[in-house]
Amino acid sequence: MSPLTDALTRPAELLALLNYKFLRPSAVENPAVAADGTVTNKARFVCYNLLNRTSRSFSAVIKELDEELMDPVCLFYVILRALDTVEDDMTLPVDRKIFVLQHFHEYIFEEGWHFTESGPNEKDRDVLVEFHVIIEFFLQIKPRYQQVIADITRRMGHGMAEFCTRRVESKADYDLYCHYVAGLVGIGLSSLFAASGLEGKPASNSMGLFLQKTNIIRDFLEDHIEGRLFWPREIWSQYADDPEVFRDASARDKALACLNHMCLDAFAHIPDAIEYMSMIRNQTVFNFCAIPQVMAISTLALVFNNPQVFEQNVKIRKGLACKLIIEAQDMSMVRGIFLDFLNEISRKNTNASDPNFIKLSTTIAQVGVAAATSIVAACSLLTTNDAVAA
Repeated sequence: MSPLTDALTRPAELLALLNYKFLRPSAVENPAVAADGTVTNKARFVCYNLLNRTSRSFSAVIKELDEELMDPVCLFYVILRALDTVEDDMTLPVDRKIFVLQHFHEYIFEEGWHFTESGPNEKDRDVLVEFHVIIEFFLQIKPRYQQVIADITRRMGHGMAEFCTRRVESKADYDLYCHYVAGLVGIGLSSLFAASGLEGKPASNSMGLFLQKTNIIRDFLEDHIEGRLFWPREIWSQYADDPEVFRDASARDKALACLNHMCLDAFAHIPDAIEYMSMIRNQTVFNFCAIPQVMAISTLALVFNNPQVFEQNVKIRKGLACKLIIEAQDMSMVRGIFLDFLNEISRKNTNASDPNFIKLSTTIAQVGVAAATSIVAACSLLTTNDAVAA
């Protein structure tokens, strides 16, 4: 079903889809292209092309940042995408993968370096093949931004290398892995924002963990097919001896209980994410941070207690995504969006036999208080959860 057809039964989403497509000012396709069509900086042009190819959604919000931040954040993204591509490549020998991950922060200063050893079907192989051009552009930005990017690349690369030979067994392992691959992204972005002078430097680890955990929950099936598992044994072993059984319809109750337990773990990061966003003052930085967060809470509302997570790839509707992008422009609206989706999750928490039923009810209510725009809204959520628990 096309996004437009899907939105026809939801007038608000249809309006948002049309608004986003035809009325909302759009960022230029490639900032390295001048008004007359000439390329002003070839390396910059290639980097933004790579950004556009690897993530249309992140590309859009990056290109709407203030000019001072746009290039450093673009480079931060494509460099870490290259690092992530090395980590994800299941065709690389483990020893070789570990070596590259641990030295990647050095390669970004090495003119001409690129990597051609990725498997031919690796999704973002081109980012590594053309990495010498990324390096060329990286060496053109201000040293204070280079320092931040290199430091995060070093810490992330070493963390990824650590988990090449280490399974995600405990919740502590899970939190540490998510810190390496996503929490450090939030910390790095905060450092870039601070280096630009546009923002201060509040803690931001939870922002990244909330996004990463949401993706890990949603991507269970895709990761399982690829031979990967990031759900911690400490959680899934409470429901099965082998997570493979979650795909079996006969084990659906256990699968959903485990899924909801994973969501419960992710909810814990919402208060910190809300607090972080409330401290942002620059509008473009706020949009850059808020849009992925509202997408994450909407995704959690979609996957919570949803058996399709074990059957197919699930993602939010295009019309809903456009609606969230348009609405997430200030803290009041963001709080309202979080509260709406927490209420939706609360309404889906109906299985009293779920081992975490009561804990889910109370946690959703507590998180709702942090997200609520007013004490009245918070009390409304508490009342909803009390009714469900009763």
